[in-house]
Amino acid sequence: MLPAAVTGSIATGWLLLRALRRSTLTDALLAVLLAVPTLSIAQQMLAYAGWYDSHDGYTTVLFYIPWQLNLLLGPAYYLYFRSLTSQEFRLLPRVWLHLLPGLLQFGLLAGALGYDLLWLPGIRGLLHPVQAGTKGPALVAAEAVAHYLGYAQYVLLPAYCWRVLADYRRYTRYLHDNFSDIERLRFAGLRQLVLVQVLALVLSQLFTLVNWKVGLSDAASWNYFFLRGLLVYWLIAVGLQANYAAATTPLRFDAAPDLPASPEPAAEPNPAPLADVSASQASPEAELLAVALTPELLAWRDKLLTLMAEQQPWLEPELTLTEVAKRLRITPGLLSKVINSGCGQNFNDFVNAYRVREAQRLLADPRFAHYSLVGVALESGFNSRSTFNRVFKKVVGQAPSELTRPKS
Repeated sequence: MLPAAVTGSIATGWLLLRALRRSTLTDALLAVLLAVPTLSIAQQMLAYAGWYDSHDGYTTVLFYIPWQLNLLLGPAYYLYFRSLTSQEFRLLPRVWLHLLPGLLQFGLLAGALGYDLLWLPGIRGLLHPVQAGTKGPALVAAEAVAHYLGYAQYVLLPAYCWRVLADYRRYTRYLHDNFSDIERLRFAGLRQLVLVQVLALVLSQLFTLVNWKVGLSDAASWNYFFLRGLLVYWLIAVGLQANYAAATTPLRFDAAPDLPASPEPAAEPNPAPLADVSASQASPEAELLAVALTPELLAWRDKLLTLMAEQQPWLEPELTLTEVAKRLRITPGLLSKVINSGCGQNFNDFVNAYRVREAQRLLADPRFAHYSLVGVALESGFNSRSTFNRVFKKVVGQAPSELTRPKS
């Protein structure tokens, strides 16, 4: 358990320093998420090493360290997700209420420390301090309260994880309506980690029940903390990547929860799939759904199609709805309505349809036969081969590697 404890401690300290230096809330909340399992692992590691058996001043210090702060875990996941998905998110007073159970858990130990080791010796006199290697009266009382308070984690963690997953579905729609390349902004690893975290809580409860019934050895309990150590490494990898993506992208998920969602398939006849139309015959206009629009929306749709044909902004991998709206000099909300109602697509599908069409043209052109699939993807406006393969297969019905290309 030592590598996980040391790695988690270093990462937590580094994130806290960076959060203080740059005033980044995502770094601070990720540090909290790392600190909770790291403290738990460190306590168990020191217990295995016999530090609690020395019955001296070192043991007394260990008693008063807040090793178990599991009530912070669920709220921290929720607040961390919100800070990732909106650069405008702040820890306002009402937001601090989410952390109240965990802060109460920490406050009990802090109060016990102040009473037993600072105030009580001063009242009794220096000749009667808390005996080395023992727990003071305030700590005994605080641990009794914290024990029952700790059961709240079996409600808080699943509840907050469910809230994160529910918001994640809305966030996915937000991405499709505002970004042309969503791969690095999906935070898929964080979503999986939330699910595994709930699974770890269930395993912890099962371990407790089995240990209560039959009694497990220290070696058996070590396996659970080894799993927590793996979660620490996973959280570091996922969290640092997510923090970088969020810091370099203007996400406003909380500020724009009411953007039009992707429309349901219309009852009107759909256009022919891109795979069934040759590159010379296909055009963006021919691919649009025939829907009745107001004169205003129809005019903006025509301007949008002209912009896409003449300036080809879809060749920019990081193209966003806001950038296109600025070029058209309209609001992102109106542009989203034009694309949703006038084109029967969300922004992501709308832009990627142009990219797929360009990729089909390049794949069918003998002059580009020497291009690799990665080269074709980059030339078509895609940011990675994985995104190119996924989108191409979704639109065309087959992977680009399955197409027969001409010889140069």
